[in-house]
Amino acid sequence: MKIEKKILIKIPRGQSKVRIDKYLASHIENASRTKVQKAIEDGCVLVNSKIIKSNYHVLPGDSIDITLPSVPDKPDVLPEEINLDILYEDEYLIIVNKPAGMVTHPAYKNDSGTLVNALLFHIQQNASNLSQLNGYERAGVVHRLDKNTSGLLVVAKDENVHRKLSKLFSKHDIEREYWAVVWGHFTKPKGVIEKSLGRSSKDRKKVIVRADGKSAVTEYEVIKEYEFLSLVKLNLHTGRTHQIRVHMHSIGHPVFGDPDYEGRKPHGILLTNKLKEQIKDLLEAIPRQALHAKVLGFTHPATRKKLRFESDLPEDMQNLIEKL
Repeated sequence: MKIEKKILIKIPRGQSKVRIDKYLASHIENASRTKVQKAIEDGCVLVNSKIIKSNYHVLPGDSIDITLPSVPDKPDVLPEEINLDILYEDEYLIIVNKPAGMVTHPAYKNDSGTLVNALLFHIQQNASNLSQLNGYERAGVVHRLDKNTSGLLVVAKDENVHRKLSKLFSKHDIEREYWAVVWGHFTKPKGVIEKSLGRSSKDRKKVIVRADGKSAVTEYEVIKEYEFLSLVKLNLHTGRTHQIRVHMHSIGHPVFGDPDYEGRKPHGILLTNKLKEQIKDLLEAIPRQALHAKVLGFTHPATRKKLRFESDLPEDMQNLIEKL
């Protein structure tokens, strides 16, 4: 299991202006620039107690607090026999329908039972490989879903295909449609949320709307309204961490059941004893955010064929909608 390593660096007098990711990569043992950039993106690098971006230039007198995972001597990710819902597989990639509760790849406090553990077992049984472009612990991982978000993911076997898929994601040339049950009713049946997002300086595990964050755009459309909840379709134009959950919370429509962004308490309704019991019953039906990555579409980087996949809503979301 990885353990965190905390480092404090004070920038000396006379230090020339240089990007912080470049500076830290050259001053911390076993820290590549990519690893440093990931730590900055995750809010694990503070300058003068403030979250910064990778393009920040260090200044004399700056106090830098860094939290980095230590590097294990050898890969400790083991194949595990875990059932996978695979919708498509060829020699280049795999499309898998991830269940809620499964972490995408091993990380601190989650070193087993992940999608990568399951994929490593799967490819061993099929005499195949996974791309090592992002390292052994993230073997094949092109993009992630939150632990308690279910739905479609593409996994790369071939490193060249992995690079091309990553480029598609960075250019937003991927069709990604999510369905969610959210609190309240909308004044407009369709809309676009454009709010920059970044890590919270109070809680690094959470993301907030912040002017100095990264651009984030989410398009929504109401599918159906219920008494005090709505079923919505969401399309991502960017792929920021917790993007849908934070954007929906920011406009007063948290994803139902979301424990991190106020989705487990009523919004926009006048509570009665009857409603309180009804809401309690609904929350018991789904102990997570009611969010599912339903559609994934893109041009296959190797074969150039158009691929589009759609998955059914998982049982807990179906049960929730039936109760509504």
